[in-house]
Amino acid sequence: MEPPSGPASRRHVPWNRLLLAVSLLTFWTPPTTAQPTIETVPLLAAEGSDVLLLAHNVTKNPLGYAWYRGERVDNTQLIGSCRVATNLTTKGPAHSGSETLYPNGTLLIQSVTQEDTGSYTLLVTKDDLQTERQTGHLHVHPVLPTPVITSNNSNPWEHKDTVVLTCGPETQNTSYTWWISNQSLPKSTRLELSEDKRTLKVVTVTRKEKGPYVCETRNPVSISHSDPFTLDVLYPVVRPSLQAGNTTVPEHEGPVVLTCLTDETGVSIRWLFKGQSLLLAERMTLSSDSSTLTIDPVSREDAGGYQCEVSNRGNSSRSGPLRLRVTWRENARALRVGAITGIVIGVLLVLTLLAVLGCFIFLHRGNWPPASTSGRGPSGSSVSQASLPDARPPAPIYQELLHPDTDVYCNISHKADVGP
Repeated sequence: MEPPSGPASRRHVPWNRLLLAVSLLTFWTPPTTAQPTIETVPLLAAEGSDVLLLAHNVTKNPLGYAWYRGERVDNTQLIGSCRVATNLTTKGPAHSGSETLYPNGTLLIQSVTQEDTGSYTLLVTKDDLQTERQTGHLHVHPVLPTPVITSNNSNPWEHKDTVVLTCGPETQNTSYTWWISNQSLPKSTRLELSEDKRTLKVVTVTRKEKGPYVCETRNPVSISHSDPFTLDVLYPVVRPSLQAGNTTVPEHEGPVVLTCLTDETGVSIRWLFKGQSLLLAERMTLSSDSSTLTIDPVSREDAGGYQCEVSNRGNSSRSGPLRLRVTWRENARALRVGAITGIVIGVLLVLTLLAVLGCFIFLHRGNWPPASTSGRGPSGSSVSQASLPDARPPAPIYQELLHPDTDVYCNISHKADVGP
């Protein structure tokens, strides 16, 4: 008995027929065509750089290419077209002068700007006059400028004012980061950041928040940092004190060092002499921070009261006066010489007067009467004052000195002339 032909043939297909059918189906199935794609090189474009829009998976041996601005094929937005057979390029209305088309479908844009950001469409015309198109996107990021920190209050008072610091300029697609004293912002209830972190609020500022502050800006193509910014916080200045190693100094000696003592930082120091700003002489030098005044050598002109004044932009305070005394040996020596000279002159005057008085007495002693009128003469008889020749009453000494008698003379009797 023979097996049925029809149904049996459909249930049992020979292997050779199955293989042939698979091969035929494979041959007649049209191949899957890859779609064109556009690659931006570099992917993150910085303003001022050159960018390539590369076309991938483009049909081989096309008739030509055309690039458009935007996502539509619009002749008013045509950048340019290229005919492959002749390598002829035609510029369109949207050509800015920085675009270049290549025969392989690549578009070069030189020195891109923010205005170049957007979509670009490539239209490929095949040899059968069919077209393919693909759209790519270009985003140009700005190269960030150096940020600058500004403050809403240039003279805030400690424990009183609130300061708002702003990092500028504001740019899109930019992140902001703050640093204080080269460290990230500490957690503090008095430090508040805005939502975009571009502003920093310092509530009831103190000297601890003086800074310096640095703002960092960042986008996909660049990073930039501001210059350090320091808050100028005002506060009452404590009165300084003034000290010196020696307050009494001989002239032409030294040095004398005056030191202004203060616990304040960030203050300026000014020196005063006798209540006025000190004019530095060649003998005077100040330290780099003006806290020390050195005088070497010392002059008598330096004697007087000295003060130092510390100040910030808010207020100032002066120390109590310190008096510098300067002694000089030349004056003491001159005093001693003058005293000795006066004594010598006085002694000489006394001696001169004594000499004059002695001479006067010597010259006038012969004209003076004896102390008593009862004396006897040579013959033993009494001699009265009236019997003496040219007897005159004695004149006071001061009258003789004022009116000297030029007729006074001395008589000398020799013994040989006296009789026995």
